[in-house]
Amino acid sequence: MFVALVPTEEARAHLDSFLDVRRDAGDLRWSAPDQVHLTLAFCADVPERAYDDLVERLERAAAKRTAFDCRIAGGGAFPDVAQAKVVWAGLETEDDTAADELDLLAAGARAAANRAGAPTDGARFRPHLTVGRPRYPHDVTNWVRLLDSYAGPWWRADEIALVHSHLGEGPRGRPRHEVVETLALSEP
Repeated sequence: MFVALVPTEEARAHLDSFLDVRRDAGDLRWSAPDQVHLTLAFCADVPERAYDDLVERLERAAAKRTAFDCRIAGGGAFPDVAQAKVVWAGLETEDDTAADELDLLAAGARAAANRAGAPTDGARFRPHLTVGRPRYPHDVTNWVRLLDSYAGPWWRADEIALVHSHLGEGPRGRPRHEVVETLALSEP
């Protein structure tokens, strides 16, 4: 399972349209548009006994954070552009206060999961939305430059989602994502 900030359908469709006419130019496995999200916390294992506590803790963590405006913009690659394993789009917030809210939202989601008995991975939070994965690590400078020129429509981040990832059940053996809970952020 994972906790995510899921862009609006309009925001995902806009990014999809931008990438669609360019997809054949690269040797990438593209993320399905309906699965594009920003992971706040990844829980490799959520014991059944921890689920209700996890939801309650996530609900409280979300309520402590204020909704903010953001958009998908820019891009990058992990671990770096020269030997990329992941190509990603960035998330731009309206101001530094919103950027702080995003960081605190991720920290709160991770703390909630850990306290509920669903340990999160230890990776540092780096806000990104995975859009593709090279079939083998290689230079993706041109893709990052292309994404750096992209800025999608603004949307209101007013909820987070708890998502169950069903490995191998999606198209072509990819994961299928199922939103099992949505949890509201506070209004300013």
